[in-house]
Amino acid sequence: MHGAVAIVANHRGELLMHLRDAYPHIAWPAHWSLLGGQSEFDEKPIDTIVRELQEEAGLQVESLTELFDIHDVDGSKQLVTFFSSIWEGDVSDLVLTEGVKLQFFDPAYLRNLVIPPFIRDGIHRYLTIRTLPQPSHS
Repeated sequence: MHGAVAIVANHRGELLMHLRDAYPHIAWPAHWSLLGGQSEFDEKPIDTIVRELQEEAGLQVESLTELFDIHDVDGSKQLVTFFSSIWEGDVSDLVLTEGVKLQFFDPAYLRNLVIPPFIRDGIHRYLTIRTLPQPSHS
């Protein structure tokens, strides 16, 4: 099994986090995570994340960068491909169809959230390699 998640950041460097439902039958119930999910059939990870962003939140991003894979050994048991993107929209405009809430957080605040270990690892890896958009000087 394979999955895909997206680290979506805004120009301030805040990350979009997704509070998962508390259903006991899902992986990582009531945890803050990233938008994403499981691949269907022979779907490529890029197609999975585009579909999942649309299905879970009505979110369409302009571009996605494939980052790395991490194995979720404690939850879904899937190999998960991480992607990154920049999105400058308003979270209140998104239509959440899965989970409880979407919210942007400053990365320093993430230590206060309950996050699956593999997601926390992926975010940490992302933060060490990311480059923030530079403000334009007109």
